[in-house]
Amino acid sequence: MNGLEKVEQNLIDLGVSYQEIGERTWVVDDPTRGIARLVITVTDEIVFFRAKIMDAPKQKRLEFFETLLRLNAADLVHGAYGLDDDDVVITDTLEHDSMDKSEFEAVLDAIGVALSQHYPVLGKFRD
Repeated sequence: MNGLEKVEQNLIDLGVSYQEIGERTWVVDDPTRGIARLVITVTDEIVFFRAKIMDAPKQKRLEFFETLLRLNAADLVHGAYGLDDDDVVITDTLEHDSMDKSEFEAVLDAIGVALSQHYPVLGKFRD
């Protein structure tokens, strides 16, 4: 089974609400997992998971970025927070050749938990 088939089969098997938005791209909106607008993209070898969290704040930037780094180091099971232009994102990757359903589910669950637990902390920095 190739990476595209694995991703789609995992989404179906896990009962995740998703929409295919491109040949190699899906968007997941699954409130039961705490996930909104998680984009999953497959390349030749890697499955990328990415969700925009918020715009980077214009005020208290140093404190905000320090908070993100501390969350990355101490509180994320999978993936990391990052900055893409002015968007704060959470990302993760898996190699699709060795990816199994439990790894795929672990990424979804970890991102959902991070979003729900970190929202009150990060939301204080919204402009």
